[in-house]
Amino acid sequence: MDGAVLIFIQEYIRSEFLTPVMKFITHTGDAGILWIASAVILLMLTRTRKFGAACAVSLIIEVLLNNVLLKNLVARTRPYEVVDGLELIIEKQSDYSFPSGHSGASFAFAGAMLFFIILKVSELAEKKSFRAFCAVTLVYAALISLSRLYVGVHYPTDVLAGAALGFISGYAACLIVRKIDGKMKAKREGSRRNIPAEQTTD
Repeated sequence: MDGAVLIFIQEYIRSEFLTPVMKFITHTGDAGILWIASAVILLMLTRTRKFGAACAVSLIIEVLLNNVLLKNLVARTRPYEVVDGLELIIEKQSDYSFPSGHSGASFAFAGAMLFFIILKVSELAEKKSFRAFCAVTLVYAALISLSRLYVGVHYPTDVLAGAALGFISGYAACLIVRKIDGKMKAKREGSRRNIPAEQTTD
């Protein structure tokens, strides 16, 4: 079934116009550089630092679950190696197929943003501009994931598993950041209460 979906995409969806677009989109997700760079920029800005931390933690969790654990544990062969008639239209990949790392990283970032809003980790989550950016990020994460099917390097189940891992990582990261932030706030408030009043001498 997985292979049949890829053959369907090859026969009925690939086109001269769409192929360069999908190649570009898929390469923007290479090595998670887009998402890593975005997280670093967010960490550098005071206003978005908390969100940047959630994104960074989410990406770390995702790469450990996806690239370190599951890819090597499942060791699934890439579809272009085993599906008869499937034509690879980008370079061969150096690692295993399941789960999709591109999908995982993309949805780890987008998932961190989504759960940042749902869990109301900070006041930033209430901003309309932030919510709009979240919607755009989710759409782009989906496009990167779909591009992996289009170019023939992943099965649909690889992409779905990667997206699921990304959402799980985003949720876990937001819980971690919210927990740490809560403890830091409590510690600061406790420190303020324990500061003795200044004593003045004549």
